[in-house]
Amino acid sequence: MTVTASAPAARPTTPVATPAARAPNPAAGEARSGRVETLVATKAQLQELLEHGLEDGEIRHRLGTVFFELDDIEMAIRHFEQAIALDPNDADSRYWIGGIRQMMGEVDAARTAYAAAEQIRPAIRRRAIRSPPEFRVLVLFAPYAGNTPTQYLFKDVTYDVDTLALFGPDEPDISSVGEIDVVLNLVSDADQAEAMLFAATGLAERLGKPVVNAPGKVLHTTRDAVAVLLPGIPALRVPRILRLDPDTDISAAALAALLPFDFPVLARPAGTHGGDDFGKIGSPDELARYLAQRPDADHYVIEYVDVASGDGHFRKYRFMFVGETILPYHLAIGNDWKVHHLSTDMAHRPWMQQEEAAFLANPGAVFNASHFEALRTVRDRIGLDYFGIDCGLDRNGSLIVFEVNASMLVHDDNAAFPYKAPFVRAIKAAFDAMLRSRAGLDPTARLLEAPPQSP
Repeated sequence: MTVTASAPAARPTTPVATPAARAPNPAAGEARSGRVETLVATKAQLQELLEHGLEDGEIRHRLGTVFFELDDIEMAIRHFEQAIALDPNDADSRYWIGGIRQMMGEVDAARTAYAAAEQIRPAIRRRAIRSPPEFRVLVLFAPYAGNTPTQYLFKDVTYDVDTLALFGPDEPDISSVGEIDVVLNLVSDADQAEAMLFAATGLAERLGKPVVNAPGKVLHTTRDAVAVLLPGIPALRVPRILRLDPDTDISAAALAALLPFDFPVLARPAGTHGGDDFGKIGSPDELARYLAQRPDADHYVIEYVDVASGDGHFRKYRFMFVGETILPYHLAIGNDWKVHHLSTDMAHRPWMQQEEAAFLANPGAVFNASHFEALRTVRDRIGLDYFGIDCGLDRNGSLIVFEVNASMLVHDDNAAFPYKAPFVRAIKAAFDAMLRSRAGLDPTARLLEAPPQSP
């Protein structure tokens, strides 16, 4: 058992990710319809090539990706398998099958596919949209643990990306990696991936290149570790937290004696993000029953801090730290303490959208100078190059930390919220510029727009 108590007032995926559900929205539906039409047209073109006798592994592989995007998983796997039959050295199709099998919960089949792919080529290759590429990034990724989401960040990049999969505590073979300019560690969940982070640390040292999001620093971003790193920052409050291991006495009496803060509390299994299995608990008896549901898991028990605004709504703000910049990403407004942007009613509430748009355009109208000084101190203490913070403001004006880690999602699927687009692009532009700088190039050389700086 680990107990972490910050002074009370003194100061959240697999290689193939499935999107969360969203309330129906006409704009989002139109965007989805347009994307589907494009995919169907691409599928028809590729199938026509096959009908004309051009049986080719690359065509089969591309069809696999198209069918996956169209949510026809069975056909996607069939085309990837046919691509492998045509080219037994097709590592990419094997990696795709591994990711899909893992998404479906078929762990043994996923491991088999991954292992076969790794034997052919340890790294998954993604080419730049230009030739020659500006530089080359080697990405460290753990298929069975939490990773920084990069589907959007790596979209239409001008640099080559080779992803090296880490499957356990042993360092992978890097003899075929070749010349690289920078290492990017995506292994981001220290609760899920401690062994892989140690392996990634040794691997990064062997490569001898600049490292973004050093694995050793990620090790210090568990929820309880963050509560140790951040106390004592003016204008900022970190809720106290206990980490309970499976050997902890979880009788109601023992828990009542153990907790250094009052009920209600929040509780969740270690290594989870989002709202799954995350509950607000009102008594020692209720907490004992909750913990007993997963007797073999570590759990976090977190001090509940009421951040309801004067209008009764709950607001959760997300900032992304990219190098030296702090950029707003979103504001989620809900009617309950558990606020996630996708599960709110914001798609149908114009006033909520207007408030989010105003926050993105001018975060300094919501967060004052002392708050931004606190955020800069958070950046310095965490020490990572790319990560996010989910936070709120209590009625005393303190910045309340909900979560700080490198596992937070940035995406461009915002048809229902088009005002977000320039701010999302700014995060990607800053991310590309940071990698460009670490590769020894002019970070401003290809910036399409200057990211809006927080005060």
